[in-house]
Amino acid sequence: MTFRIKRLALLIGLPMFLTSVAVTSITVFASSAQAQSADQSEKEVLYWYDPMYPQQRFDAPGPSPFMDMDLVPRYAEEGAGSASMLIDPSVTQNLGMRVTPVTREAISQTVKASGTLGYDERDVAIVQTRSAGFVEKVYDLAPEDVIPENAPLADLFFPEWSAAQEEYLALRGMGEPQLLAAARNRLRLAGMPDEHITALERSGKASSNWTITSPISGVLRSLDVREGMTLPAGASLARINGLEKVWLDVAVPEAQVSNLKVGQKVEAILPAYPGEILGAVIEAILPQANLESRTVRVRVVLPNPDQLLRPGMTADVTLSRDEEVALVVPTEALIRTGRRTLVMLSEDEGRFRPVEVRVGRETDFKSEVLSGLDEGQRVVASGQFLLDSEASLRGLTTKPEQSPVNTAPTLHEAEGTIVGIEDDKVNLSHGPFKTLNMPGMTMAFPIADPVLLKGLKEGNRVRVGVSESDEGLVIERIEQLGDQP
Repeated sequence: MTFRIKRLALLIGLPMFLTSVAVTSITVFASSAQAQSADQSEKEVLYWYDPMYPQQRFDAPGPSPFMDMDLVPRYAEEGAGSASMLIDPSVTQNLGMRVTPVTREAISQTVKASGTLGYDERDVAIVQTRSAGFVEKVYDLAPEDVIPENAPLADLFFPEWSAAQEEYLALRGMGEPQLLAAARNRLRLAGMPDEHITALERSGKASSNWTITSPISGVLRSLDVREGMTLPAGASLARINGLEKVWLDVAVPEAQVSNLKVGQKVEAILPAYPGEILGAVIEAILPQANLESRTVRVRVVLPNPDQLLRPGMTADVTLSRDEEVALVVPTEALIRTGRRTLVMLSEDEGRFRPVEVRVGRETDFKSEVLSGLDEGQRVVASGQFLLDSEASLRGLTTKPEQSPVNTAPTLHEAEGTIVGIEDDKVNLSHGPFKTLNMPGMTMAFPIADPVLLKGLKEGNRVRVGVSESDEGLVIERIEQLGDQP
């Protein structure tokens, strides 16, 4: 028994100084078991087994053919409830096991992320020429200058405007409305703005110079003109970005995206203004994920009336979801194996059994249980890894409390090399069956269907899926991986 608990301690990764505690606890349990030996002798023995290979059953006691230890009896009372195990109360107390109930509580999902401020790409103005001309003057401006609305950018000269304006002024003196309207339309086609045409009508003097101004206030992102340049029609002169609003781009891990939605509340704190919390909502969850960081961008629009928020600043962002009532257990009660998540369910009379659960959101050291448990049930929150290892040694299987009926057998997978094929059996040198806690060895397996052997031969490298039955492990699935190990 001491050998077994030391092996159990190593299996779950306990420090060696804790092994003595476990040995003491099991010794107490063993003493209690010896005190009840008279009662156990009256119980009906179903079969004997090696705890390291619980799928192999024997009809009589004796030494284990696998390990240097005696076979252990499985009594009829245990067989009736084979999905659970009985632990002496003194053992649970000595090992410090703590049991907590499954409750319903109001929880909210909170996601912490980082974000960066950027320009509002909807508030953009592009300044272009409407006809070919020359640059006579560029005002004292440079990229990244903050300019007001109608700020002058450059003075341009358009030779094409001269002839069109003289024609318009000549026709205006003739008193021909239709010809005058046609001449006015020619001015517009030449690229003359409406305010310039109005000034011509009022003054009666032709002018081919035009001072281009900024249509909005904001940041001058680019200014692509210099004095003396020749400009074709449609040339871009400047780009201005407004600052009334800024975009906050938040990088959220893709595993958390399912917990977000448009309109969800957002709080942002900028290192530049640590005492101020900016509140907003999610405007959009962008469609493309970043392949390198495995994050998804979330866009938040922040008002910027005082222009204190500057593109390029960083922010610590909290995305909160409204509270919802859910079934929860302490996060520490979960046993994550990589393929599934388990809890150790505490039942009456000191019985425990593993139960597979499906979990959702995690917050405040508690996890939401989507399926597998009911309110009021009790789970082990401390010491559950010892129980889980003991359950594995006894060969106990998990079964969800609330799950659809599934008649398909549970398959345990391992890889190996075919040593020989005889009739409906395969002699296989295989690696460990991790879900059975069974180490690698060479042994013969029966085949559920001889068709599975078609095309296979000695030396093939295969992956097998086996199920447990009264006759032992049976190969239900076999897949060839290649001839080389």
